[in-house]
Amino acid sequence: MKWIGHTIIFLQNVKNRILRNILRHLFAECGKNVRFYASDFFSFKTIYIKDDVYIGRGAKFSARHSHIYIGNKVMFGPNVTIRGGNHNTSVVGKFMADVDSKRETDDQNVIIEDDAWVGAGAIILKGVMIRRGSVVAAGAVVTKSFPPYSVLGGVPAKLIKKRFSPTQILEHEAQLYPENSRLKIEDL
Repeated sequence: MKWIGHTIIFLQNVKNRILRNILRHLFAECGKNVRFYASDFFSFKTIYIKDDVYIGRGAKFSARHSHIYIGNKVMFGPNVTIRGGNHNTSVVGKFMADVDSKRETDDQNVIIEDDAWVGAGAIILKGVMIRRGSVVAAGAVVTKSFPPYSVLGGVPAKLIKKRFSPTQILEHEAQLYPENSRLKIEDL
């Protein structure tokens, strides 16, 4: 019986790889070594993904009138949600479901910079930038941006700590990025 289970898992993985290779072309941009599950929900044409990105099962990334930008070497746990938009709830005399107009602040880009890790079940809302090297704890709801190399958690997300000291961040940057791409002390 074990071999039947292993065969089913193998065939599911093959099916996902084939579908992923077809679907990757629907993204606005999709770099090398981007892994996602074909059954996940994406607003493909508004999502830009760089290289070496892993998106866990159950992802829901949607930005209808804005964009989602994902940098290099980003990891997403399972069931992560990214929403680049919101409903206009300010119209008097209309049901919210009947309001088609948008305010300037209803739809905003979401940016996930390089080397970020977003934990299982996290939710990232419109206008948020997850800065380079940051970690978002499982289940966090991120409603605003924080500095690079932050560890975020909670509902709404708050800064829990920094991953490294400023000196360690500069050393880390020097080992990983070309000089013209490194963060400076004033960026921290």
